Amino acid sequence: MGISVDTPVQFLKGVGPRLGEVLHKRGISTVEDLLHWFPRTYEDRRAARSIGSLAPEQVVSLAAEVVGVRSMTLGRSKRRMYEIIVADKSGRIACKFFRVPYKGYFERFQPQDKVRVAGKVTEYRGRMEFHHPDVHHLREDEETADTLIPLYTETEGLSPAKLRKIIDTALSGIFSPELTTPAKPAGQSPYSQSKSPGRGQFAPKPDRQLVEPLPAWVCQQYQLPQLPQALREIHQPPPQTADLFLKFQAPAQRRVIFEEFFWLELLLAQRRAGVEREQAPSLKGQQELVHRLIASLEFQLTGAQKKAWAEVVQDVAKPHPMHRLVQGDVGSGKTMVALLAAVYAAENGYQTSLMVPTEILAEQHFQNAQRRLSPLGVRVALLTGQMKPSERQEVYQRLESGEIQLVIGTHALIQAEVKFKNLALVIIDEQHRFGVGQRLSLKEKGLSPHFLVMTATPIPRSLAMTVYGDLDVSIIDELPAGRQQITTRVTYQSKHPQVWDFVEKQILSGRQAYVVYPLVEESEKIDLKNAVEEFDKLKGRFPKFRLGLLHGRMKPVEKEAVMTQFRQGELDILVSTTVIEVGVDVPNANVMVIEHAERFGLSQLHQLRGRVGRGAFKSYCVLVLGYAVSEESRQRAEIMEKTADGFRIAEADLELRGPGEFLGTRQSGLPGFKMANLVRDLGILQQARQAAFKMIADDPQMNHPENQRVWQLLAAKQSAVVG
Repeated sequence: MGISVDTPVQFLKGVGPRLGEVLHKRGISTVEDLLHWFPRTYEDRRAARSIGSLAPEQVVSLAAEVVGVRSMTLGRSKRRMYEIIVADKSGRIACKFFRVPYKGYFERFQPQDKVRVAGKVTEYRGRMEFHHPDVHHLREDEETADTLIPLYTETEGLSPAKLRKIIDTALSGIFSPELTTPAKPAGQSPYSQSKSPGRGQFAPKPDRQLVEPLPAWVCQQYQLPQLPQALREIHQPPPQTADLFLKFQAPAQRRVIFEEFFWLELLLAQRRAGVEREQAPSLKGQQELVHRLIASLEFQLTGAQKKAWAEVVQDVAKPHPMHRLVQGDVGSGKTMVALLAAVYAAENGYQTSLMVPTEILAEQHFQNAQRRLSPLGVRVALLTGQMKPSERQEVYQRLESGEIQLVIGTHALIQAEVKFKNLALVIIDEQHRFGVGQRLSLKEKGLSPHFLVMTATPIPRSLAMTVYGDLDVSIIDELPAGRQQITTRVTYQSKHPQVWDFVEKQILSGRQAYVVYPLVEESEKIDLKNAVEEFDKLKGRFPKFRLGLLHGRMKPVEKEAVMTQFRQGELDILVSTTVIEVGVDVPNANVMVIEHAERFGLSQLHQLRGRVGRGAFKSYCVLVLGYAVSEESRQRAEIMEKTADGFRIAEADLELRGPGEFLGTRQSGLPGFKMANLVRDLGILQQARQAAFKMIADDPQMNHPENQRVWQLLAAKQSAVVG
């Protein structure tokens, strides 16, 4: 039997059991997996330079000699930085590594070794240096001119040259012109009339060859090369297209990026179409209770809140379920829109479920809802996993009888024991904290209920088109009157005395402060300030003040007791981990000190900063950086200083750190992207979305034979993730 995409990779020439195991640990079991292990970048040998000619931001390749290898501790921390110093006749340069690619990586290099270095030149304190470049020993037979070399993620036990040779073997064994599926001539119907297995059937796996998975009309309309050709060019790029490959703009790369987006958008399009076929409770009424709630508020709704509420009212009046995302910055008033929706459902005779990610937030929402809704006669209950069994049982009974009109809780709401009489509205706060399965479990407790999700984490447009692509979006982009602008300043641990003096001054004037740490207790592996140890130190620094400690390992009762004390002004300083990131509202607290701010993402820093500025007092956020932080960490901190716009911050965070937890199995039900980049490839994402939604609109049941094959592939991809 020849090579097919299903051939186990260990049976390729030059691999064998040992290398097969190395590849398997990387998730590469078959030839198909291998061909979809894409280069992270390319080394353009035409761009070879001498060290003396380097300039910042250049992506270069150079041959040099190792002068020395060393490691050093960063400041007072236990984290280490490694350097490989290389030199040529024109000068020397440091190759810096802030993490170890794999054990034994640096021991490979000795003084006088001849190496090739490829990477981006960075200027730091007036000196040129490389950060995490590709470094490998020069080989005698190494090509030096007019070549474009793919660079893959470093893997212990597998040299870059060996990996390239294995991939070349796979390509030569599997690639042949007759394996491609030709595009249909212009003017022909986009759908093939050839026979194809029906929905739910799968093509046999043995000897499966590399064929084009996308419909011919998609490849034709969007001018996409066939997959076999694209894969071959990605791994064996023509030198004359180097500039395009380095920018990830080559047609072959565009083809793969399009497909990665297409599968996700097709899934979202199917979900959207499925929702529109469901029958939901139609909510229509006079809104008497809603108007009474609005009249009872001590503030005026903003224009953005009114607009979001109008969109909700319009949605729930339709015969199919509302699927709407309300996103808005910290403190923009999303919760009030949610309460209006819950009151409207109660007025129509239905129940509402509000699920939140933490016990603290559930308790806070419950108290707020009870205070505002009980006078209207709306019956509210709390349900969390930490309640006594007898208390939970009582809530179960009242929910099933319909007595409770709004229940607020954590994951406890999706337990099998929870049954509703007539659940018509599901609200989820901080949507990104929950996986797809958890959201569906709650939704299934009603008869196709309306679905309202909220997030205070601003979602960049590109991310909203992927993770939330099956939802309509309302944006609350106004802050309520009275919200204070927050002054943000970046400093370093050496300035702690000045920071604590400032905190003391604010507390003496009657305010309160948060001090946030990234860890609960000391870690042997990373030396970061931790909440427990620093709490004891701060008690010594502020002997006259009242301090409280809050972290995720405390029991819910203990956490709520501390938060209640802080809310009621019985504590001056709350020392905490990121458990206070979401929903905590203490108007008198006006100072937020975040230790080791370099350990947090921008959106998380913005969430933490949003805990202050909620009252009538001038508010401050102090970002304290650790010793010898990276240039990227400094850039992130500077962005926080310059803007309070959550959407701009989210875009910058996405660009600097990537989509992170927003993507992958938890959110999409599909594998993460291997080549696609949500910031760089937004235009391709829009095209893939257009194609996917057109396919579902033209053929909702996926009955066309060509579309049935696409359906099978999508189902197989989902199954691979779930299984």
